[in-house]
Amino acid sequence: MIKKLFLVVSLTLLTPAVISCNSPRESSTPEKTIETGVKKGNLFLVANGEDFIREGFVSKDGWRLDFDRVYVTLANVTAYQTDPPFNPEKENKIQASKKVVLLNGPKTVDLAAGEKDAEPILVETVEAPAGTYNAISWKVVKATAGAAEGKTILLEGKAKKEGQTVKFSLSFDRPLEYTCGEYVGDDRKGILKAENNAQLETTFHFDHIFGDADTPADDSLNTDALGFEPLAALASNGSLEADMESVKQKLSAENYRKLEKAIVNLGHVGEGHCSTNSEQ
Repeated sequence: MIKKLFLVVSLTLLTPAVISCNSPRESSTPEKTIETGVKKGNLFLVANGEDFIREGFVSKDGWRLDFDRVYVTLANVTAYQTDPPFNPEKENKIQASKKVVLLNGPKTVDLAAGEKDAEPILVETVEAPAGTYNAISWKVVKATAGAAEGKTILLEGKAKKEGQTVKFSLSFDRPLEYTCGEYVGDDRKGILKAENNAQLETTFHFDHIFGDADTPADDSLNTDALGFEPLAALASNGSLEADMESVKQKLSAENYRKLEKAIVNLGHVGEGHCSTNSEQ
């Protein structure tokens, strides 16, 4: 009797193990293992005002611009893996197989920080699945604290031309939103290998506002740019402190439209263009 009871108990204990080996419900176990065992690395989000901000440059109308501070406030930055690659000139919406939030924000960075040869500003570091991140979206929003509070972008510096010096502080409060494809530049970015690092960049082209003396005058960069001369004309006693509302009242309608358009189109990925949801 004892032997029979022992046999029944033993079979009862073994039955779940036998069932578990053959049950179709357990077919998802390998998928879970793959999901939790995804190979990862670190994505570095950087913001870059390029040499125009770090080294200064000459505007299309001959003003030498040097920047002390360039505050930009980023938010809602997301990286994507897409196949086929996202084309911002043809599409408005990213269809991604993977996406990683790099920054919720808001976070204000100074693009002019560091020496002239400084690297782009590190904004955030995020652990992410390995793969090629070939699209990115982000917003420029109003800062919630500090010198740039209430502003999306704040430019401070000096402009010089033919013995004249204008100390300027230009602030913009327009929210901006960009959806961009793959980084375009000398090196590819966004290729993340397991246990390695990769970089994604938000790039700002301030030559779109001021133009560039090293670019032909008839190039669209310069014909579309405001330049600095119309702003210098608003200075008083060698000083200019202006926001969008004040320049709207004082600039010509054509020049104000140029400034608006240039601000909306500041965002790039290296030399790569972005689509924008910002109203012009």
